Formats: sequence, C-alpha cells, structure tokens
Amino acid sequence: RLGPTLLLMGTTIVLSIGIGVLLGLLAAAQVNTWRDNLISIISLLSYATPLFWVGLMLIGVFSLKLGWFPTSGMQTIAAFYEGWDRVADIAHHLVLPAITLSLFYMALYTRLMRAAMLEQAGMDYVTTARAKGLTERQITFGHILRNAVLPVVTMAGVQIGSLLGGSVVVETVFGWPGMGLLAFQSLFARDINLLLGIFFISACLVVVVNLVVDLIYF
Repeated sequence: RLGPTLLLMGTTIVLSIGIGVLLGLLAAAQVNTWRDNLISIISLLSYATPLFWVGLMLIGVFSLKLGWFPTSGMQTIAAFYEGWDRVADIAHHLVLPAITLSLFYMALYTRLMRAAMLEQAGMDYVTTARAKGLTERQITFGHILRNAVLPVVTMAGVQIGSLLGGSVVVETVFGWPGMGLLAFQSLFARDINLLLGIFFISACLVVVVNLVVDLIYF
C-alpha cells in the first residue's frame, strides 16, 4: 500500500508547490491589483473548503455527469493493461484524487510565496541589483525567487505529516488503495497492530522527507 500513497503524495507535492509558487509569483508581481485579489480569493476558498466535499463534488461533476474520469480505484478492474497503457490508466485514475488533495496545499503555498516575494523585494540586495543595472526579470528570477522559495520548501517538509492525514480522507473518498485507506479500514476492524505499523512507516517517511528538504536547501 505504500507505493500508491507515495504516488499520490508525490503528485500532490509537485502540483501544489508548482502551481502555488506560480500563483504567488503572479500575485506578488501585481500586488493590490484585480489579479492579486482574484488569486487571494481563490486561495482562501481552496484553503477553507473541506477535502472530502471537494472530492465528492469532483466525482459528481467529472465522473458521474461528464464521465471524463473514473469514480474510484487506481486501475480499471480486469483490464490487465501492461506497459504504457497501464501507466496511462493509473494516471487517468490519479487526476481527481491528486487535484482534490492539491487544492488545500496549493492555497497555502500561494499565500506563503506571495508574502515571501514581497518581503524579499524590499531587501537591500534588490536595491543593489537595480543599481548594477539588472532588469526586473533578472532580479525576480535570479535573486528574489531563489530566496523566496526557501520558506515554501520548509513548509513542504513540515506539511508531509498533515499530507498523510489528508490522504486518509482522499483515499477513502476515491477508494485509492494506499496506506490512508488501509488505516481507515484497520481502524474500523480494530486492528491495532496494523495501525501501529502504518504509523511507524508514516513517521519514518516524515523523517526521510525532512532530510531530503535539508538537502534541497543547497
């Protein structure tokens, strides 16, 4: 069950950090404009909306009404796909769970990135870079962005624990066969030993990810 959970978590981290950094950058570049306000409102709504409700709404719209994505599971039952067909099938099932889990964290990283960009923009080294004749594009991407991303990377490492907790909800809603769904099932079955094993693996995963985050700083 660890593989599906790592796949869901990895996709969620890439989506939430990538889109969150981009939206935060756009908001900070045009602060106090309609674009900044729109991104802030979207972030607030995404942060405040419960994950299970988002998942159910996505299933209702994109699975039941439009029929674009499957309602649950990780693969098409009895399809016996192999090679790239199997990869495409798993990716097709992954879309809705990954989007659901990404929305909450995307909002968090967007707000954090916006605040970090505005803070770094007022630093002395930015004034020095402008005095040296660098363009705003060079200053933003060559200097400000590199320093502003550090708090986002820190938060990503801290959020791994809560990401595992969120995966319990999302995996249960979408029937994703990972550790989250297994923890939910073992809780109702009163299987304490299995729960302890899941918690132990989760704790090890958090330690490893925080070590990776420290290495990413370099």
